[in-house]
Amino acid sequence: MLTKKYGSKYAVNNISFDVKKGEVVGLLGRNGAGKTTTMNIMTGYIAPTSGTVMIDGFDIAKQPIEAKSRIGYMPEQPPLYTELTVEEYLCFISRLKGVNKNNIKNQVEHALEMANIEDVRKRLIGNLSKGYRQRVGLAQALCGDPQVIILDEPTAGLDPKQIIDIRNTIKKLRQNHTVILSSHILHEVADVCSKIIIINQGEIIKDDMISNLISQNSGQRLSLKLTGTEKQGRKVLEGLKEVRAVTCKGANNGNTEFIVDCTDGAPPTMIYDAVKMSSLKIVSMNTLSESLEDVFLKLTDERKEA
Repeated sequence: MLTKKYGSKYAVNNISFDVKKGEVVGLLGRNGAGKTTTMNIMTGYIAPTSGTVMIDGFDIAKQPIEAKSRIGYMPEQPPLYTELTVEEYLCFISRLKGVNKNNIKNQVEHALEMANIEDVRKRLIGNLSKGYRQRVGLAQALCGDPQVIILDEPTAGLDPKQIIDIRNTIKKLRQNHTVILSSHILHEVADVCSKIIIINQGEIIKDDMISNLISQNSGQRLSLKLTGTEKQGRKVLEGLKEVRAVTCKGANNGNTEFIVDCTDGAPPTMIYDAVKMSSLKIVSMNTLSESLEDVFLKLTDERKEA
Protein backbone atom coordinates (compact mmCIF):
# COMPACT_ATOMS: atom_id res chain seq x y z
CA MET A 1 0.00 0.00 0.00
CA LEU A 2 1.54 3.28 -1.15
CA THR A 3 1.25 6.47 0.91
CA LYS A 4 2.70 9.96 0.53
CA LYS A 5 2.13 12.66 3.14
CA TYR A 6 3.13 16.31 3.19
CA GLY A 7 2.79 17.31 6.81
CA SER A 8 -0.66 16.15 7.86
CA LYS A 9 -2.02 16.12 4.29
CA TYR A 10 -2.23 12.90 2.28
CA ALA A 11 -1.27 13.34 -1.36
CA VAL A 12 -1.59 9.56 -1.84
CA ASN A 13 -3.40 7.46 0.76
CA ASN A 14 -2.87 3.68 0.86
CA ILE A 15 -3.21 2.95 -2.86
CA SER A 16 -2.32 -0.33 -4.53
CA PHE A 17 -2.65 -1.55 -8.12
CA ASP A 18 -1.08 -3.92 -10.63
CA VAL A 19 -0.40 -3.32 -14.30
CA LYS A 20 0.23 -6.35 -16.50
CA LYS A 21 2.65 -6.63 -19.38
CA GLY A 22 1.21 -5.24 -22.60
CA GLU A 23 -1.56 -3.24 -20.94
CA VAL A 24 -2.22 0.43 -21.66
CA VAL A 25 -3.64 1.88 -18.45
CA GLY A 26 -5.11 5.33 -17.96
CA LEU A 27 -4.49 7.03 -14.62
CA LEU A 28 -7.36 9.48 -14.15
CA GLY A 29 -8.28 12.06 -11.56
CA ARG A 30 -9.20 15.68 -11.13
CA ASN A 31 -6.53 18.31 -10.48
CA GLY A 32 -4.82 17.59 -7.18
CA ALA A 33 -6.15 14.03 -6.99
CA GLY A 34 -2.66 12.50 -6.66
CA LYS A 35 -1.90 11.33 -10.21
CA THR A 36 1.41 13.12 -10.71
CA THR A 37 2.54 12.27 -7.17
CA THR A 38 1.86 8.60 -7.92
CA MET A 39 3.84 8.77 -11.15
CA ASN A 40 6.74 10.55 -9.45
CA ILE A 41 6.89 7.81 -6.82
CA MET A 42 6.69 5.07 -9.46
CA THR A 43 9.66 6.52 -11.32
CA GLY A 44 11.73 7.01 -8.16
CA TYR A 45 11.69 10.80 -8.48
CA ILE A 46 10.27 11.16 -4.99
CA ALA A 47 10.14 8.68 -2.13
CA PRO A 48 6.88 7.49 -0.58
CA THR A 49 6.13 8.00 3.09
CA SER A 50 5.42 4.28 3.19
CA GLY A 51 4.93 1.46 0.73
CA THR A 52 6.80 -0.15 -2.15
CA VAL A 53 6.84 0.13 -5.94
CA MET A 54 7.90 -2.98 -7.85
CA ILE A 55 8.93 -2.66 -11.50
CA ASP A 56 9.33 -6.03 -13.23
CA GLY A 57 10.14 -7.59 -9.85
CA PHE A 58 12.61 -4.90 -8.73
CA ASP A 59 12.03 -2.54 -5.79
CA ILE A 60 12.37 1.10 -6.99
CA ALA A 61 13.86 2.10 -3.60
CA LYS A 62 16.11 -0.87 -2.85
CA GLN A 63 17.13 -1.73 -6.43
CA PRO A 64 16.89 1.65 -8.18
CA ILE A 65 19.30 0.94 -11.04
CA GLU A 66 17.59 -2.30 -12.06
CA ALA A 67 14.09 -0.83 -11.64
CA LYS A 68 14.73 2.51 -13.35
CA SER A 69 16.45 0.84 -16.32
CA ARG A 70 13.06 -0.70 -17.07
CA ILE A 71 11.19 2.62 -17.03
CA GLY A 72 10.79 5.26 -19.71
CA TYR A 73 9.25 8.44 -18.28
CA MET A 74 7.80 11.44 -20.08
CA PRO A 75 6.74 14.15 -17.60
CA GLU A 76 4.21 16.80 -18.61
CA GLN A 77 7.11 19.20 -19.23
CA PRO A 78 9.84 17.02 -20.84
CA PRO A 79 13.40 17.80 -19.62
CA LEU A 80 14.92 18.90 -22.92
CA TYR A 81 18.33 20.44 -23.64
CA THR A 82 17.45 23.12 -26.14
CA GLU A 83 21.03 23.73 -27.27
CA LEU A 84 21.33 20.18 -28.64
CA THR A 85 19.94 18.77 -31.84
CA VAL A 86 17.28 16.11 -31.52
CA GLU A 87 19.71 13.36 -32.51
CA GLU A 88 22.41 14.60 -30.13
CA TYR A 89 19.93 14.73 -27.28
CA LEU A 90 18.65 11.19 -27.86
CA CYS A 91 22.22 9.87 -28.06
CA PHE A 92 22.98 11.62 -24.77
CA ILE A 93 19.86 10.14 -23.12
CA SER A 94 20.77 6.68 -24.41
CA ARG A 95 24.23 6.95 -22.83
CA LEU A 96 22.67 8.10 -19.55
CA LYS A 97 20.44 5.04 -19.61
CA GLY A 98 23.44 2.77 -20.03
CA VAL A 99 22.72 1.64 -23.58
CA ASN A 100 25.70 -0.20 -25.05
CA LYS A 101 27.60 2.21 -27.33
CA ASN A 102 27.35 -0.28 -30.19
CA ASN A 103 23.56 -0.18 -29.91
CA ILE A 104 22.99 3.55 -29.38
CA LYS A 105 22.51 4.28 -33.08
CA ASN A 106 19.82 1.60 -33.41
CA GLN A 107 18.10 2.82 -30.25
CA VAL A 108 18.01 6.40 -31.48
CA GLU A 109 16.73 5.38 -34.91
CA HIS A 110 13.96 3.37 -33.30
CA ALA A 111 12.96 6.26 -31.01
CA LEU A 112 12.97 8.73 -33.93
CA GLU A 113 10.76 6.44 -35.99
CA MET A 114 8.30 5.64 -33.20
CA ALA A 115 7.88 9.33 -32.27
CA ASN A 116 7.69 10.30 -35.96
CA ILE A 117 10.42 12.95 -35.71
CA GLU A 118 12.94 11.66 -38.23
CA ASP A 119 12.49 14.84 -40.28
CA VAL A 120 13.82 17.08 -37.46
CA ARG A 121 16.69 14.92 -36.23
CA LYS A 122 19.31 17.54 -37.15
CA ARG A 123 17.42 20.58 -35.83
CA LEU A 124 18.10 22.30 -32.53
CA ILE A 125 15.46 21.43 -29.96
CA GLY A 126 15.24 25.13 -29.05
CA ASN A 127 13.93 25.87 -32.55
CA LEU A 128 11.17 23.26 -32.49
CA SER A 129 7.45 23.84 -32.02
CA LYS A 130 5.57 22.72 -28.90
CA GLY A 131 4.29 19.65 -30.72
CA TYR A 132 7.71 18.51 -31.86
CA ARG A 133 9.16 19.08 -28.39
CA GLN A 134 6.47 16.83 -26.92
CA ARG A 135 7.40 14.15 -29.42
CA VAL A 136 11.09 14.51 -28.58
CA GLY A 137 10.08 14.02 -24.94
CA LEU A 138 8.28 10.84 -25.96
CA ALA A 139 11.31 9.68 -27.94
CA GLN A 140 13.63 10.07 -24.93
CA ALA A 141 11.24 7.90 -22.89
CA LEU A 142 11.66 5.16 -25.51
CA CYS A 143 15.45 5.18 -25.44
CA GLY A 144 16.87 2.13 -23.71
CA ASP A 145 13.88 0.01 -24.80
CA PRO A 146 12.20 0.08 -21.35
CA GLN A 147 9.49 -2.43 -20.48
CA VAL A 148 7.32 0.22 -18.81
CA ILE A 149 6.47 3.59 -20.41
CA ILE A 150 4.99 6.25 -18.08
CA LEU A 151 3.45 9.31 -19.77
CA ASP A 152 2.14 12.32 -17.85
CA GLU A 153 -0.27 14.36 -20.01
CA PRO A 154 1.52 13.39 -23.27
CA THR A 155 -0.77 15.48 -25.51
CA ALA A 156 -0.99 18.62 -23.35
CA GLY A 157 -1.01 21.77 -25.47
CA LEU A 158 -0.95 20.00 -28.83
CA ASP A 159 -3.11 20.69 -31.86
CA PRO A 160 -5.56 18.02 -33.12
CA LYS A 161 -3.18 16.59 -35.73
CA GLN A 162 -0.36 16.31 -33.19
CA ILE A 163 -2.70 14.66 -30.68
CA ILE A 164 -3.66 12.02 -33.25
CA ASP A 165 0.02 11.34 -34.01
CA ILE A 166 0.82 10.82 -30.30
CA ARG A 167 -2.22 8.57 -29.84
CA ASN A 168 -1.19 6.41 -32.79
CA THR A 169 2.30 6.08 -31.31
CA ILE A 170 0.87 5.00 -27.95
CA LYS A 171 -1.22 2.34 -29.70
CA LYS A 172 1.95 0.99 -31.34
CA LEU A 173 3.73 0.87 -27.98
CA ARG A 174 1.29 -1.65 -26.54
CA GLN A 175 2.80 -4.33 -28.80
CA ASN A 176 6.09 -4.41 -26.87
CA HIS A 177 5.63 -2.25 -23.78
CA THR A 178 3.43 -1.68 -20.77
CA VAL A 179 2.08 1.88 -20.86
CA ILE A 180 0.70 3.99 -18.01
CA LEU A 181 -0.59 7.40 -18.98
CA SER A 182 -2.27 10.31 -17.30
CA SER A 183 -4.59 12.57 -19.26
CA HIS A 184 -7.41 15.06 -18.75
CA ILE A 185 -8.79 14.19 -22.20
CA LEU A 186 -11.06 11.29 -21.31
CA HIS A 187 -12.09 10.32 -24.83
CA GLU A 188 -8.37 10.04 -25.56
CA VAL A 189 -8.01 7.58 -22.69
CA ALA A 190 -11.01 5.63 -23.95
CA ASP A 191 -9.39 5.47 -27.40
CA VAL A 192 -5.98 4.12 -26.38
CA CYS A 193 -6.44 2.43 -22.98
CA SER A 194 -7.99 -0.91 -22.09
CA LYS A 195 -8.08 -0.23 -18.36
CA ILE A 196 -8.37 2.81 -16.11
CA ILE A 197 -7.49 3.62 -12.53
CA ILE A 198 -9.38 6.57 -11.06
CA ILE A 199 -7.77 8.44 -8.18
CA ASN A 200 -9.79 10.89 -6.13
CA GLN A 201 -8.50 12.78 -3.08
CA GLY A 202 -5.44 10.54 -2.96
CA GLU A 203 -7.37 7.26 -3.00
CA ILE A 204 -8.21 4.77 -5.74
CA ILE A 205 -11.97 4.71 -6.22
CA LYS A 206 -12.07 2.51 -9.31
CA ASP A 207 -9.67 0.06 -10.98
CA ASP A 208 -11.28 -1.80 -13.86
CA MET A 209 -11.45 -2.41 -17.59
CA ILE A 210 -13.10 0.44 -19.49
CA SER A 211 -15.61 -1.91 -21.09
CA ASN A 212 -16.73 -3.11 -17.64
CA LEU A 213 -17.07 0.40 -16.27
CA ILE A 214 -19.22 1.61 -19.13
CA SER A 215 -21.42 -1.51 -19.20
CA GLN A 216 -21.95 -1.33 -15.44
CA ASN A 217 -23.10 2.29 -15.73
CA SER A 218 -25.17 2.02 -18.89
CA GLY A 219 -28.91 1.81 -19.03
CA GLN A 220 -29.52 4.79 -16.74
CA ARG A 221 -29.66 7.42 -19.49
CA LEU A 222 -32.48 7.66 -21.99
CA SER A 223 -33.02 9.55 -25.22
CA LEU A 224 -36.72 10.44 -25.21
CA LYS A 225 -38.88 12.27 -27.74
CA LEU A 226 -42.32 13.37 -26.60
CA THR A 227 -45.23 15.21 -28.15
CA GLY A 228 -45.82 18.65 -26.68
CA THR A 229 -43.63 21.44 -25.35
CA GLU A 230 -40.52 21.42 -23.20
CA LYS A 231 -42.52 22.74 -20.25
CA GLN A 232 -45.08 19.95 -20.55
CA GLY A 233 -42.40 17.28 -20.87
CA ARG A 234 -40.42 18.57 -17.89
CA LYS A 235 -43.55 18.63 -15.73
CA VAL A 236 -44.04 14.91 -16.33
CA LEU A 237 -40.39 13.82 -16.17
CA GLU A 238 -39.17 15.95 -13.29
CA GLY A 239 -42.08 14.76 -11.17
CA LEU A 240 -40.59 11.25 -11.05
CA LYS A 241 -38.39 10.46 -8.05
CA GLU A 242 -36.29 8.09 -10.21
CA VAL A 243 -35.26 10.92 -12.53
CA ARG A 244 -32.05 12.73 -11.54
CA ALA A 245 -31.80 15.21 -14.40
CA VAL A 246 -33.64 16.25 -17.55
CA THR A 247 -31.93 17.99 -20.47
CA CYS A 248 -33.87 19.38 -23.40
CA LYS A 249 -32.15 18.89 -26.77
CA GLY A 250 -34.66 20.88 -28.78
CA ALA A 251 -38.14 20.93 -30.30
CA ASN A 252 -39.32 20.26 -33.85
CA ASN A 253 -42.72 19.74 -35.52
CA GLY A 254 -44.56 19.73 -32.21
CA ASN A 255 -42.24 17.19 -30.60
CA THR A 256 -39.57 17.80 -27.95
CA GLU A 257 -36.44 15.68 -27.42
CA PHE A 258 -34.97 15.08 -23.95
CA ILE A 259 -32.01 13.31 -22.38
CA VAL A 260 -33.18 11.77 -19.11
CA ASP A 261 -30.73 10.63 -16.40
CA CYS A 262 -32.27 8.12 -14.01
CA THR A 263 -31.17 6.68 -10.69
CA ASP A 264 -29.37 3.32 -10.71
CA GLY A 265 -31.71 0.43 -11.34
CA ALA A 266 -34.66 2.59 -12.37
CA PRO A 267 -36.73 0.71 -15.01
CA PRO A 268 -37.44 2.62 -18.24
CA THR A 269 -41.05 1.45 -17.92
CA MET A 270 -41.68 4.06 -15.22
CA ILE A 271 -41.17 6.74 -17.91
CA TYR A 272 -43.67 4.97 -20.16
CA ASP A 273 -46.22 4.68 -17.35
CA ALA A 274 -45.87 8.36 -16.34
CA VAL A 275 -46.25 9.63 -19.91
CA LYS A 276 -49.21 7.31 -20.53
CA MET A 277 -51.05 8.92 -17.60
CA SER A 278 -50.43 12.42 -19.02
CA SER A 279 -51.78 14.10 -22.15
CA LEU A 280 -48.44 13.50 -23.95
CA LYS A 281 -47.29 10.63 -26.11
CA ILE A 282 -43.90 8.96 -26.61
CA VAL A 283 -42.59 9.37 -30.15
CA SER A 284 -39.34 7.44 -29.47
CA MET A 285 -37.35 6.20 -26.49
CA ASN A 286 -33.86 4.67 -26.54
CA THR A 287 -31.36 3.60 -23.89
CA LEU A 288 -27.99 5.38 -24.15
CA SER A 289 -24.66 4.00 -22.99
CA GLU A 290 -22.76 6.43 -20.80
CA SER A 291 -19.39 7.67 -22.00
CA LEU A 292 -16.18 7.45 -19.98
CA GLU A 293 -16.63 11.17 -19.17
CA ASP A 294 -20.06 10.42 -17.71
CA VAL A 295 -18.72 7.55 -15.60
CA PHE A 296 -15.73 9.57 -14.39
CA LEU A 297 -17.84 12.55 -13.33
CA LYS A 298 -20.39 10.33 -11.68
CA LEU A 299 -17.80 8.44 -9.62
CA THR A 300 -15.81 11.50 -8.54
CA ASP A 301 -18.94 13.53 -7.77
CA GLU A 302 -20.32 10.71 -5.63
CA ARG A 303 -17.03 10.49 -3.78
CA LYS A 304 -16.98 14.25 -3.22
CA GLU A 305 -20.52 14.22 -1.83
CA ALA A 306 -19.67 11.31 0.46
